[in-house]
Amino acid sequence: MVQALLQARKLIESTVNLHRRTVARHAVVTMKGNDAAVANAVEALVDRARHGISIALPAGGDRAEVMVSALRRLNGPDHERIPVRLLCTPASLTDPAIRAAMESDVNTQVKVVDAVMEMLIVDGGVAMVRSSAERGGGDVVSVIEDTASVRALDLLFAGAWSGAVRPAEHRWISERLRTESARRILERLCKGYTDDVAAREVEVSLRTYRRHVAEIMRALGANSRFQAGVRAVELGLLSTADC
Repeated sequence: MVQALLQARKLIESTVNLHRRTVARHAVVTMKGNDAAVANAVEALVDRARHGISIALPAGGDRAEVMVSALRRLNGPDHERIPVRLLCTPASLTDPAIRAAMESDVNTQVKVVDAVMEMLIVDGGVAMVRSSAERGGGDVVSVIEDTASVRALDLLFAGAWSGAVRPAEHRWISERLRTESARRILERLCKGYTDDVAAREVEVSLRTYRRHVAEIMRALGANSRFQAGVRAVELGLLSTADC
């Protein structure tokens, strides 16, 4: 699943780049990562919201502040109780702006996942994404109204959201599974090792290894050993390189 999401992200970036060249001009508006222009575009999109907003933030800092500041506009009567889904990473979870969003009066749900592509989706009909420029380096921000492209982004977000967990659950899992012994077991689960081989490598008895595996699977809500390894990557306990 993790590899599928990473491949989907690359596909989305390729699609965005393709649409910059081939879709009618009104469907995609592209700008360099100019802070003021991006902030104005975010506010304009949030103002259009009537049904729901989805935001993915891989990092904190100024980018998170721009998104969260725009969400404060939802406190007005025209946007009352519009649901917001905010997807962040372990690195951005502690950012002051994201913490403020979690504590605000806006109807916001927050979840944590290991990696996301920065995006804003409004009512499933318009999106803003930040991607790498094809030439010259740096970032490019695109506002997309092409139906197929926005739908693809919406599906990408939904897939990441379904695999993410609440902040409190993420903290609990991290505290429990960030030990060196848990990490070594997770790596072997992710790689598909048999219990016999894995137990020898981590230097415990087969019975003890299986007991640890059962505890890890319960903590991750996994139904299989492989799923436990995948969940560990999704939650940032392992990197894709570890698998």
